[in-house]
Amino acid sequence: MQKALRRLATEGLVESRPGVGTFVRTIRSAQTPGFGWQTAALGAPRADLARVAGPLQTPPPDVQALHAGYPGPDLLPERLVRTALGRAARSAAATSRPPAAGLPELRSWFATELTDGTPTRLSAPSAGDVVVAPGSQSALTSIFRALVAPGQPLLIESPTYWGAIQAARLARVELVPVPSEPGESGGPDPAQVRRALTETGARAFYAQPSFANPTGARWSVERAEGILDAVRAHGAFLVEDDWAHDFGIDADARPLAAHDEDGHVVYLRSLTKSVSPALRVAAVVARGPVRARILGDRAAESMYVSGLLQQAALEVVSDPGWGTHLRRLRGQLRERRDLLVAAVREHAPSLRLDAVPRGGLHLWARLPEGTDVGRVVRDCAADGVWVAAGDEWFPAEPTAPYLRLTFIGPEPAGYPAAARVIQRAVESGPSTLSSP
Repeated sequence: MQKALRRLATEGLVESRPGVGTFVRTIRSAQTPGFGWQTAALGAPRADLARVAGPLQTPPPDVQALHAGYPGPDLLPERLVRTALGRAARSAAATSRPPAAGLPELRSWFATELTDGTPTRLSAPSAGDVVVAPGSQSALTSIFRALVAPGQPLLIESPTYWGAIQAARLARVELVPVPSEPGESGGPDPAQVRRALTETGARAFYAQPSFANPTGARWSVERAEGILDAVRAHGAFLVEDDWAHDFGIDADARPLAAHDEDGHVVYLRSLTKSVSPALRVAAVVARGPVRARILGDRAAESMYVSGLLQQAALEVVSDPGWGTHLRRLRGQLRERRDLLVAAVREHAPSLRLDAVPRGGLHLWARLPEGTDVGRVVRDCAADGVWVAAGDEWFPAEPTAPYLRLTFIGPEPAGYPAAARVIQRAVESGPSTLSSP
């Protein structure tokens, strides 16, 4: 009986009055509210506020999800997370306010991880260089606001992470796309980066050197050195988003920040995707005055990150089981990547994979020239397969029609059937070239 009453109360059908009893809630008359006045009060948007991007949309049950940006529960350290949350809830973190820059122990862990890849001849980052943020999206917004004034240029890879594009637009900076190629030794051409810095006077360049989202590109050592040289020569910052640090498959991430001691690289590292989407914890490593500006923006934005979440994240990454989980995850990602690659090549020959990524979570698939990407996405969804339109990853006009396909959703055994659905969607209907 109590369970039934709680369910009815949750649905707003009954209400409990202590000491009196439980009563049927009065049904309110349905009236259509008028919000038209808000249009005049708000005026035009001050930024291009995009709709919720495809990777964040939740599909209905029984759908083959190839669009998601977050690994499913079976790819996460669920036991470690549950244990860590319990420990954190019993610690002082449950009732205390953490420092604005983050828990010292967690900041030290982030700094030590980066130090492990730093050559001994260079000075290593310390906990004092780290600022903890509530996820990479919030961190990107603060970084862009700290580095680039509204209306000023920001170099950005094209294509690149849609969340970075959105954060930059909210910061009201001028995006300057730099072409980036997929695959091993992919990424932007250092000469083009140098030219863009010279022509625009930009003082910041946002990039993902290791397993870029969506292309999977991993910069070679020579390319990384060339781009760092260009950034140094122009007195600029490189915003390094190491989003896939924990998602190496056939290779490891190579943080450029580990080879920078002059403060040109602002390094971003998130635990949200690899630990749990419920623990939105990221870190910015910045050296010099820029760190103070980023910290000031973060403090003004949200004062501090929940100490409970920080402590739980620290418990997970400090546990001996964390390394075991990452080793197991590498094998799981390799198996799923290879399954999806094989399914696309056999059952969706219209899609072209220019490169198989050695890390990350996605395949970047090119569609035939003139394909109506939006129609393909809608047709696939109607047939039970969700894919992401590649247009969302371009800061300007798309250079070609693409789909981003992820291999982190449930039911990898369904990849061949999903690939056949995509092939049918590509083959059916008019292309953009033949549309009136």
